Amino acid sequence: MWASVCRLAWADLWFDRRISFCIVASLVAVIAPLLLLFGLKHGVVSQMQQQLLQDPQNLEVKMISSGSYDPFWLEQLQQRPEVGYAVGMTRSLNTQADIRLDRRHFVDNIEIIATSQGDPLLGELARDLQPGQVLLSASAAQRLNWQEGQTPELRVRRRLHEQAETASYPVQVVGVVPAHRYARAALFVHPQVLLQVEYVRDGFQMPDWGLSTGAPLPDNKTVQYARARVYANSIDTVGPLAQWLASQHIETSSRLAEIENVKTINQVLSLIFGVIALTASVGCLASLVGAFMANVDRKRKDIAVLRLLGIPAKGIGLYVLVQAFLLTALAYLLGVAVYGLGSYLFNQVLATQNLPGDFSCSITLLHAFYAWLLVLGLAGGVALVSVWRAVQIEAAESLREL
Repeated sequence: MWASVCRLAWADLWFDRRISFCIVASLVAVIAPLLLLFGLKHGVVSQMQQQLLQDPQNLEVKMISSGSYDPFWLEQLQQRPEVGYAVGMTRSLNTQADIRLDRRHFVDNIEIIATSQGDPLLGELARDLQPGQVLLSASAAQRLNWQEGQTPELRVRRRLHEQAETASYPVQVVGVVPAHRYARAALFVHPQVLLQVEYVRDGFQMPDWGLSTGAPLPDNKTVQYARARVYANSIDTVGPLAQWLASQHIETSSRLAEIENVKTINQVLSLIFGVIALTASVGCLASLVGAFMANVDRKRKDIAVLRLLGIPAKGIGLYVLVQAFLLTALAYLLGVAVYGLGSYLFNQVLATQNLPGDFSCSITLLHAFYAWLLVLGLAGGVALVSVWRAVQIEAAESLREL
């Protein structure tokens, strides 16, 4: 019986295809514009967020002032839930050195940056380096005219007891950081190498650097960092991380203003979309209630005949629900098709305009699934009202018309 009721529901929709078309068209008129509007909202905000994430400097919280921080403090910082990456840094004066390939190819006062696995500044090139391994920035490699297989020297100059001394440390270049990752001339090294540069400048003996003069480096010397290079694990945690550092009396700077602008735009667009979606849904709901109820009233005699033929109230309810489901499914598929055409036109037009940034109209499969559930729930709720009205029809009504 249930299969017969389903076939009958479909046959009835096809017989009244003009009215069915009107109901479907009213649903498509709501579904397609809402999908396009949400696609634009999602595309614009996603592009802006992606642009923020593509530049790791947006995740960085810079420590402006210098202090004295031990490895225990750095470990606590690294374990903070807001922190995605943190590495200790020495005093600013000790983060510069010279790198020399030969007499004609050298770079003075190159920036030395400690790095390790997970460094967002390096992306896929991030790795745990050995003390003798370095990564050159593209600018530094170009100025050195470095070729694969060549071994440059890292040089640090100091003045000890009125004598000028130069420490040298051979390094192996294991990669070149692209310019879009880091534009300035820089050398990415193992954190221990950065500390050794500081020890050289502080006047200690450094045999690995060719220096036998100065005070011996104590075996139990406590490592102290002047600051740290800190990155949040997402743009949403930049603010909380900056606040935590401020609570530690550490002055910081970040691109929190740009991040907040994106969040504000997202909130405004969400509000606009929500108001429009709510208004359209109320209108669609009223239209569906009127259409489904009128359809049931128009077919009271037919439904009464079905009851007279022995179809129970559950069968009548199924009959109405199947019709609502078929109409909703067809309307949703057409709405998605209209959205696909509209989003393609939007993307083509936006791609040809000289707009700041890349904007697109797009939704994910998850968004489409949620939209389907929303439409199905909306139509199902309206159908239940129609079901209640339909099951109230008695078989005797068909006899009264004879």
